This record gives sequence, C-alpha cells and structure tokens, in this order.
Amino acid sequence: MSELSTRPALITKVIPDSIGAEIGFEAGDSIVAVNGQKPRDLIDYQFLCADEFLELEVLDAKGKTHKLEIEKEYDEDLGVEFETALFDGLIQCNNRCPFCFIDQQPPGKRETLYLKDDDYRLSFLYGSYLTLTNLTQKEWDRIEQMRLSPLYVSVHATEPEVRIRLLKNLRAGKILEQITWFQERRLQIHAQVVVCPGINDGEHLERTLLDLAKFHTGNIPAVASVAVVPVGLTRFRPAEDELIAVTAEKAREVIEQVQKIQVLLSKGKGGQKAKKQKSKSRCIWLADEWFLIAGLDLPSAEDYEDYPQIGNGVGSIRQFIQQFETAFEKLQPMQVEPERKLVWVVGNAVEKAFEPIVQQLNQIPGLSVNMAALCSNYWGQTITVTGLLTGQDLLEALQGRDLGDGILLPSVMLKQGEPRFLDDMTLEQLASSLKTRILPVSGVEELISAAIGLANAEVKF
Repeated sequence: MSELSTRPALITKVIPDSIGAEIGFEAGDSIVAVNGQKPRDLIDYQFLCADEFLELEVLDAKGKTHKLEIEKEYDEDLGVEFETALFDGLIQCNNRCPFCFIDQQPPGKRETLYLKDDDYRLSFLYGSYLTLTNLTQKEWDRIEQMRLSPLYVSVHATEPEVRIRLLKNLRAGKILEQITWFQERRLQIHAQVVVCPGINDGEHLERTLLDLAKFHTGNIPAVASVAVVPVGLTRFRPAEDELIAVTAEKAREVIEQVQKIQVLLSKGKGGQKAKKQKSKSRCIWLADEWFLIAGLDLPSAEDYEDYPQIGNGVGSIRQFIQQFETAFEKLQPMQVEPERKLVWVVGNAVEKAFEPIVQQLNQIPGLSVNMAALCSNYWGQTITVTGLLTGQDLLEALQGRDLGDGILLPSVMLKQGEPRFLDDMTLEQLASSLKTRILPVSGVEELISAAIGLANAEVKF
C-alpha cells in the first residue's frame, strides 16, 4: 500500500497519567508522523516510538497542526489508543473459501461483519488467521525485515490441488514453499486446518499434518503448532458449496486419526523421521469442538501443555473449568443473601462440560443457577458454541421462561467494546423484551462475582 493512502492515526482514548495525558492529547487528535515518518499501522507506530527522543506531527480535532518534541524512556509508551490498528486500510481477502463464515451470514447487518481480512498485520498483532495468498513482495520483505513472527496461517491442506480447491485461488498451492520461506528466516507460524468432510479429511488430512510436522523441529520451529478445527456451517451458506457438516461419528473418526498421528510423531517417526532433532512439545492439537460434537470427555489440562492455540478453541473450555475450580476453592464459606436465582446462558456444545460448574455454584447457600444451553436457530445449527448465539436465539428460547433475578451472559456473544450481538440486537433490546436484567460476564472471576452478587455491570430493562 502506498503512503498516499495512509491516514493520520486517530486517537480514541488517552490513558490517565500517561505521557499523552501530560502533554495534552485528547480523543479526536491524530498523529500524522513520528520522527518525520508516517506510520502505516500500529506496528510502525510502536517501532517508531521505541526511542528516547520523538518529534511528533499532530493534527488536533479542530484541524490545526502541531509540532511536538518528547523525551522519554526508550521503551515507555505514550499512553494513547487508536480507532484502528491499520492506518492505511485493511488488506482484504481474494479467496473464495466455501466455509468462510463471512459468506455464511445473512445480508443487511452491520458493515463490519462482511469485511474479509487477510492482513498479516492483524495476524501478528491479534492472532487472526491469514492465507498468505494476498501478500505482495513488499509485504513479504516487511515481514522479514521487521521480524513479524509468529503469524497465524490458515493452511487447511498442503497438497496444492486440494488447497486450491478449498481456497479457489491458484496461488494457494504454494503453501509448502511459503512455510519453507519462514523456516529459512527463522520465523514462525501457528497453522490452522479446518477439516471439511469429503474434501481435506482422511488421507489428505494425514498428508497435511505430516507435512506440517516436518517443520516442527529445532529451537525455533517454523511451524510452532497446528490446530485441527471442524468446519462450521450455517443455513445461509451458498447451496453449491459442496460442504458436509461434521457428525458425531465423523468427529470420533478425526479424533482417533489425529491422536494416532500425535503418538506417531511423539516417537520421532512419520514427519519427524529424517530429523535428528525434534521438539519435545506436541505439534498438533485438536480443537475442543471435536470432543463436544463427538460427545466425549475433554482431554486433561496437562495434555494442552502451554495452550499454544487457545485462541483457536484448543483447550479454552478445559482452561475455563480449571480456572473455575481454582477460584471456587478460594471462596470463603459464604451464604448469598438475599437469595438469588439466575440463568446462565451458554451454547449447547458445552452443556455437558459445564454441568460440574453449575453444580458447584449451587452448593453456595442462597444461590440457584440454572444453565440454559441453547442451539442457534438463527444460524440453523443443532450444536452451537457460545460465541455464536444471537439475541434472537436468546429471545426465542427464554421468552416466557422463569428467569429469576436475571441472566448471566458470556460477553463472548457480544461485539468487542459494544453491547451488540451478531444479529445486531442490542443487550438493552434483549433485556427490555425479556423484562429482566442481564449481567455480561467475561471470564471466571466475573462469572463468580456476578453470581454471588458482587458485580456492578448489568443491563436493566
């Protein structure tokens, strides 16, 4: 992207007692340049600000330009947050993957739901996945020069013809060459394989995992980890997409296949056979959703090691359960007064896994928590993860039901920083329709605090 397309970095928040607050930055101001260079994105900004002396060109909210000189510690942050991490715009995806969630949505919702990003900068900063098919040589050079590692890469298949079929992009067949490029430069990726039954499963999945495992060697393995994820389908997907939903039988088949490959690799065979040095850590990980679909128990916490793919649903449920048990043990003997009756809404995929949590909460005298484990009629899914439940799903399932003193609502259902579901219904609208209060909770501590009555944040009707 050219410098001409770079916009000033718009400040939306100034952290109290920071350098930015001290020199008078306000929301609405914009940083145009740092030491004479226009930052293209948050990566540039952080790199340019990692200095003791800064010359800033700032555009205030009224359109007036200011020149500022700042002396600070080398690694001290200015204490400002921006409207976006990308000042020169989003690199959009030119693939047509049939399983892409963006293309499996109904029309007419908020514009941001339809943005298909394939941006290496968001991958580096936030762990979003990209395919590597949209990178120009200039961007490859920047990844190398700035050591932007690790990146998160949607691989899906290493056989060129299979990956081209999945991504519908002729450039998709170069994936092994591209991973070799990372290996030669001692850069890393975390890989993702979305399994689509009948396309990249079976022998194709085995080939993909063994190919990727060959790069999991040395002190800095080019492939740091691989997450195997089931395809998720909605009723809005194109009729000609040739995709098949993952059944319980298929889930058990994939679990067995991947676990055999894990054992094989742990013995130094298969993809590691020609390597004298192999990593001690596991390379390949199964997403929790496989076990939920299959109706099997989740692996133990020890099996996840340091949770390298937790953002991709690998171990997140087990970690949540473990964190809850630890926090619950620390609770002093207590009684909730006055008595409270709450409904905890979750996706029905986690119903079995979360039953022990509900049982433990109900051991607290004065507290009654009922789990409402819901599927999504909105998306047309019989098995649904919590983050995909919409306001419409909750309204249909809970209307007319005894909701007691309110709803415990996992905030993963909501847009980040805004109380809005994927179907654009707001929390306030839902609370008003259900005539109850809603307590958004994020993580174990907020769940427990809200349940026993210590939470302040709630949405009332």
